[in-house]
Amino acid sequence: MIEPEPLQQIARTYVRFHGRKLSYFSGCDYYRLASHPEVLAALQIAVRRYGLNVAASRLTTGNHVLYAELEARLAGFFQAESALLISSGYMTNLAAAQALGGNFSHALIDEESHPSLRDAARFLDCPVLQFRHLDPTDLAASVRRCGPEARLILLTDGMFSHDGAAAPLAAYLEVLPPDAMMLVDDAHGAGVLGENGRGTLEYAKIGSDRIIQTITLSKAFGTFGGAVLCTRAFRERIISHSPMFVGSTPPPLPVVYAALRAVRILTSGKRLLWRLRENLAYVKGLLRKTDVTLPEAPSPIIAVVPDREAVSARMRTMLLDQGIYPPFIRYPGGPPNGYFRFVISSEHTRPQLDALSRVLTKVGGCSGRR
Repeated sequence: MIEPEPLQQIARTYVRFHGRKLSYFSGCDYYRLASHPEVLAALQIAVRRYGLNVAASRLTTGNHVLYAELEARLAGFFQAESALLISSGYMTNLAAAQALGGNFSHALIDEESHPSLRDAARFLDCPVLQFRHLDPTDLAASVRRCGPEARLILLTDGMFSHDGAAAPLAAYLEVLPPDAMMLVDDAHGAGVLGENGRGTLEYAKIGSDRIIQTITLSKAFGTFGGAVLCTRAFRERIISHSPMFVGSTPPPLPVVYAALRAVRILTSGKRLLWRLRENLAYVKGLLRKTDVTLPEAPSPIIAVVPDREAVSARMRTMLLDQGIYPPFIRYPGGPPNGYFRFVISSEHTRPQLDALSRVLTKVGGCSGRR
């Protein structure tokens, strides 16, 4: 993989690229909270008040009241019994899997799951079977192959970052045995999906009795770190059984203080959530008036796959002509030759959305990914 050129993000929805200020439809800072004035002010206050780093594990001398405060705030927002803050979103799945190891005979994983879930599956100490992407029927066949006495856990993204598709969690629960569990990486669904932005579980209208939900704070919340949303008993199990949690330094206190402000902003009303959905509906409405085919995905991600290099080059040129940075990416699990991933935010303006729509309606030889 070739390392991308560095970008300088400016003015919340723009980047500086080769000396030009371009509209930025990439990254997954869905509400641009990473540059929200209140979040930045909280960060600056906390640097002066707390310093940068506790420099120790929480189980030695690195614990702090801010960690418990953020955990309580996250548990309240997501209506979870408890939460445990983890150093990064990637590590949430690993820490959870270390605490789950030895409890299952088989793990079932969506074939396009995030690499962190694939790494986490190694800690479960059991055979791992793939099932076809978003396919409850193939999942049911995998369940049957495991046998009637199997103790199963399913691993899946909640909302897939490649194209914004949401996992059919309710359908999965119907075909899984009553004692099976799910580990749902909701990095992209948290704060975005569901009536109140509580993520894929709320979107699917299911409870959390058999589900461990992991989130990151680096997407919708615009900060950094991750959390496992779970029962109090499982929280204690991670603390007792996860070497990754025990041996890692928690997120810096200024970032945690900023995250508290970001959570407060998202829980103070649905204004940002409504604006995000209005912007997404506006773009999709324009595109549906044309020949552009869009998958039925609920997320703010629009993935476009060129069918040949010439189309990709033409699309890049058209985007630059419209003052838009071309977000062409190659990512594990995505199309092997790369694709354009456009991420709509609550902060994009109508002129920016119009410019993007003009490009997407004019370029040929592309398809929406699903």
